[in-house]
Amino acid sequence: MCGRYALYGPVSRLREAFDAVPEGFEFEPRWNAAPLQWLPVVRQRSNGERVIHRLRWGLVPSWSKDEAIATRLINARGESVAEKPSFRAAFRRRRCVVPANGFYEWQHLSDRQGGGKQPFYVHPVGGEFFALAGLWERWTRPTDGEELDTFTIVTTEANAAMRPLHDRMPVILAPGDWWAWLNGATAVD
Repeated sequence: MCGRYALYGPVSRLREAFDAVPEGFEFEPRWNAAPLQWLPVVRQRSNGERVIHRLRWGLVPSWSKDEAIATRLINARGESVAEKPSFRAAFRRRRCVVPANGFYEWQHLSDRQGGGKQPFYVHPVGGEFFALAGLWERWTRPTDGEELDTFTIVTTEANAAMRPLHDRMPVILAPGDWWAWLNGATAVD
């Protein structure tokens, strides 16, 4: 599971790393990005141009009656995104890349260790960005017709390095796979 992550650094570095233009927001560094916050994601237009928009973390499917479901849809299990009603339409047509400098995982401590949880910050060596696989959805509020763009982070089984901390982890896209992931998406126009 991925419930918190960090994204910091100048917007110029984000623009350069993802070859994308930020649109309509000021970049604010987040050391503890949390669900329901507005955070930068990379989407692709129909002409192939990549743009960075702020979306709210916590997917609200287009068919949902209200946005309260978002708190339960901050992550999507990669093994079932193609079949689950909450994610399948976004998986087919609305993919995004979630830039991050690192993410947090908590290890449960034994009673002998004092109980509770110990946070660990997982990040790339050298300070580069992670590109996390994401899905996005546009939802229209029934009461006033306002549109809300939201996203979720796709997760998978933990690899050997992560397994001591947690049994799940975000899907981390290799740099050569960033655009292949986005190409499964439709336009954001």
